[in-house]
Amino acid sequence: MLAFFARRFVYAIVTLAFISLAGFLIINLPAGTYLDVYIAQLESQGTLTSEAQIETIKRQFGLDEPLYVQYLKWISGFVRGDFGISFAYNTPVADLIWSRLGFTALISFGSLLLTWLIAIPIGIYSATHQYSLGDHAVTVLGLAGLSIPNFVLALFLMIVASRVFGQHIGGLYSPEYIDAPWSWGKLVDLANHLWIPVVIIATSGTAGLIRIMRGNLLDILNMQFIQAARARGVAEWLVIVKHAVRNAVHPLVMMLGMSLPSIISGATIVSIVLSLPTTGPMYFQALQNKDMYLAGTFLMFLAVMLVIGNFLADLLLAWVDPRIRLE
Repeated sequence: MLAFFARRFVYAIVTLAFISLAGFLIINLPAGTYLDVYIAQLESQGTLTSEAQIETIKRQFGLDEPLYVQYLKWISGFVRGDFGISFAYNTPVADLIWSRLGFTALISFGSLLLTWLIAIPIGIYSATHQYSLGDHAVTVLGLAGLSIPNFVLALFLMIVASRVFGQHIGGLYSPEYIDAPWSWGKLVDLANHLWIPVVIIATSGTAGLIRIMRGNLLDILNMQFIQAARARGVAEWLVIVKHAVRNAVHPLVMMLGMSLPSIISGATIVSIVLSLPTTGPMYFQALQNKDMYLAGTFLMFLAVMLVIGNFLADLLLAWVDPRIRLE
């Protein structure tokens, strides 16, 4: 086991180093820099910039240095927890990320939990009642969930929340609670706004997991060891739960590890439509503005979460299936 941990740690370091270099280069691959975006914004407002101002901005953000120097400066600071200064916000990147990461994690974990709580039981029911009316209904609902874009569902739920429940739409708080200190009323208001993005993000994921769970469980139920367990007189519910489901969740466990980066990305389109203070829209804006330190830091956090997610998925898979030996 110790050798497994050591190998995975070395692989993770090499992978993250490669991603940091490749990502930094790709972010800077399009022509121009943040300075060009900034000058274009000023000119669109009718403000002209002098050469002296341009040189001052270059020195302030280190844009006058070679690209490899900018990368080394950023990655060496990243290791120490210093992610650099955001060009667009003129604020430390760490402050910008931490201020939004809590809401993003809350929405992502809530969506992930809701997805699994709904998808696995429905997938089991659909597989054990193949071609029944309930199975056909689940199939239709699953296809609908996969077909409807999240932003369309977001607009629909915003209308429902506004007209049916009389709820303020957009953001995570009503106007009277935005700057108010934490209280029970503010917590209830947050919960009233939080269910909309959680349901929207969970919809498409739930539909896909139901189909995967159903297909895997149908394959497992036709295997010989399941037939042998039934022949020994084991109760049907025990055959399904203990033997079949435990083997059918393997792909779902691996997908769970791949889903951790969503904590950082935070369903960007849904967040933009609902005006949510999450990291997704900020990451998207950073890429548009060529804010390389902010965008690069987001990219590294996504990579770190992916590496951690795959590692945890391997451990969880070994716990679910004792036949797997990590050594």
